[in-house]
Amino acid sequence: METLYLTHPACRLHEMGDWHPECPARLDAISDQLLSSGLMPFLVAEDAPAVDAVDLARVHDPAYLADLTARSPAEGYAPIDPDTLMNPHTLEAARHAAGAGVAAVDAVMGGAHQTAFCAVRPPGHHAEGNRAMGFCFYNNVAVAARHAIDVWGLSRVAIVDFDVHHGNGTEAIFAGDERVLMCSFFQHPLFPNSGVDAPAFNMLNSPLPAYSAGDAVRPIVTDRWLPAIEAFKPELLLISAGFDAHREDDMGQMGLVEADYAWMTQQLVGAADRHAQGRVVSLLEGGYSLSALGRSVVAHIRALAKL
Repeated sequence: METLYLTHPACRLHEMGDWHPECPARLDAISDQLLSSGLMPFLVAEDAPAVDAVDLARVHDPAYLADLTARSPAEGYAPIDPDTLMNPHTLEAARHAAGAGVAAVDAVMGGAHQTAFCAVRPPGHHAEGNRAMGFCFYNNVAVAARHAIDVWGLSRVAIVDFDVHHGNGTEAIFAGDERVLMCSFFQHPLFPNSGVDAPAFNMLNSPLPAYSAGDAVRPIVTDRWLPAIEAFKPELLLISAGFDAHREDDMGQMGLVEADYAWMTQQLVGAADRHAQGRVVSLLEGGYSLSALGRSVVAHIRALAKL
């Protein structure tokens, strides 16, 4: 069964200035590598729809959503914080980024596809219920998870986050929610400097020091994540797929390579095969070295599609 590939042209219109690493060229780097790799014929490419307001309101405070709309500029940039800015197209891009996760959940739950990758931006895992930060506005993976729980009636959703930065927003939204298991590793100390102080029972956090490479990450997957996932028996597995732990990415100081992302994905797909009827939805988070990002996404999608 072919893997669903969701993106949208609006995701290229959001930009925060020529200096900013979270740029439209990230999606171009992914599409270029997918074409040159020969993977595209094995994917079903579709435009991501815009998210429904009901789905956003399951995760985000209505006052926060209204404030974002009010702050959207007619031209130029509206700063949320020094690193997170809105341009006139930001909210349209964010709606399609969140909508991709919802559409992907519908596709895998409905049986049209087993796996999906959402090549979207802005990313989402730093966005809290009432706060934008860290390049993120809507928490895409959280919106997808709540859609799976509330619309599809799932009682066990696993979220795996392998971005170099801790997914503080996702953790804040689901901490203490027995319907969600979140597994993550991240470099610490590093923005947003969270995830190490008494996480909730359903948060399996593995902070790692700078310069950790695949030989440090793989035991976390085999010794911590997989046993927890096996015990939880998720009905759906979601991935916050950040690729900025790559050794070529200057946003962190970790040392992963494409083979590590492929191996991690294979382990997660295997767990989904055992417990979730193979259902995996992956959403792009970080990854700012353009060549490394494109190569890593190809390795990740190849493993998602079992190619």
